[in-house]
Amino acid sequence: MVPSTMTEMWTTMGSTIASFMFVWAILRQYCPYEVRCYFEKYTHRIMGFFYPYIKISIHEFTGDRLKRSEAYAAVEAYLSVNSSKSAKRLKAEMGKESTNLVLSMDEYERVTDEFLGAKVWWVSSKVVSPTRSMPYYPEPEKRYYRLTFHKRYREIITETYLEHVMREGKEIRVRNRQRKLYTNSPGYKWPSYKQTMWSHIVFEHPATFETMALEPEKKLEIIEDLVTFSKSKDFYARIGKAWKRGYLLYGPPGTGKSTMIAAMANFLNYDVYDLELTAVKDNTELRKLLIETTSKSITVIEDIDCSLDLTGQRKKKFEKSSEDDKEKIDKEASRREQREESNSKVTLSGLLNFIDGLWSACGGERLIVFTTNYVEKLDPALIRRGRMDKHIELSYCSFKGFKVLAKNYLKVDNHPMFDTIERLMDDTKITPADVAENLMPKSPSDDVEKCLSSLIQALEEGKEEEAKKKEEVAAEKKAEESKETVKENADKSRVDKETEEKL
Repeated sequence: MVPSTMTEMWTTMGSTIASFMFVWAILRQYCPYEVRCYFEKYTHRIMGFFYPYIKISIHEFTGDRLKRSEAYAAVEAYLSVNSSKSAKRLKAEMGKESTNLVLSMDEYERVTDEFLGAKVWWVSSKVVSPTRSMPYYPEPEKRYYRLTFHKRYREIITETYLEHVMREGKEIRVRNRQRKLYTNSPGYKWPSYKQTMWSHIVFEHPATFETMALEPEKKLEIIEDLVTFSKSKDFYARIGKAWKRGYLLYGPPGTGKSTMIAAMANFLNYDVYDLELTAVKDNTELRKLLIETTSKSITVIEDIDCSLDLTGQRKKKFEKSSEDDKEKIDKEASRREQREESNSKVTLSGLLNFIDGLWSACGGERLIVFTTNYVEKLDPALIRRGRMDKHIELSYCSFKGFKVLAKNYLKVDNHPMFDTIERLMDDTKITPADVAENLMPKSPSDDVEKCLSSLIQALEEGKEEEAKKKEEVAAEKKAEESKETVKENADKSRVDKETEEKL
């Protein structure tokens, strides 16, 4: 009797559910969208009187997907610790050390957490747009975390627990953070929002200020400036300026400008965004790239004098030019137009706004670094104080810089051959890159004396080349003076002759 009754009950329940699903499918297909929205809105409102749980959603992107939410990243880091212990489906990513894996919740996974006696549930989920899209331009997936808790714990959760999650999440992110080196992709490679504007690899450059061939005084000055900047959040807010700082690194090739950037990033534990201006289509694209950068980062534009036509050669009227000058100007203008048509249309104005315009205030704790071999070619508006706040000249290697390199490469602090090297370096210009190349052992048999002898030989050859160049310059100057003298004498003779004829 009982089995028969149970069978009838399950049969009736199944028929009821099937009927309900059929009616619901008909309503969804034929009922107007506005009516369904109205019905669902009031259904949720009615259920709210009886449903005792509160839900909070934290989405990955806010607004028009301009920037990843810091709250979402903090929750993701916080849950990575809890989920690795209790979740059944996990995803793994590389951590700060290349041998460590950081585990976090997979999509649609659920974990439980407790805080001051309050039990909460976290769910990782995503929303995919139901509308069909073009295959090359798919709609973005909107990921989010949903927090659920009983309404009796509202005050604990909203006032204490969420603050605890944000604080712990940020600390975990710092511990697990793996610094990255980014580069921008051309705009035509952004087929959808799902693909990022920046591609990256792990930043593993070993450069530090201790290994740089710089005078101790200059090192200390740069380090103090960086430390002061990193601790000046309240100061920048008080004076009404965006929390950013510009550095201009200039000097001959091989003087360590790129190494300086790596040392700055390692010292501050910042990410590096290497911006290739020639791959940026226009000013709007440049602004989008800026928005996608994170705080605690260095945005770098290397060899900015070679990147685009940003050297201050603005449109001028050449009214009194010779035919040769006009021909040169026309050729230069033609080459510039060809570059603009085939490559980037970023303007000087757009770059200036990128550095210190309204959009430059998005995010915080950011450095902007320009490097150039020819600082005199740059437009003064680009490198003035306020944009490039600190100008750092990286010049030829000094004897103090050589001693740093000798300690790094040869592990020696002093040597009898140092006196000869010091004397030669006072009279010869040599870059740190050339010094390092000569100090580097080329075979297992190369010892300290052989490496130092190689450097001495390079310095002597450089001294001879500089002497030859000076002689050539002196000879050219003497030849020019002779030509001027001959010309002056000829002009004087002509004037005297004309004067005699008139008399």
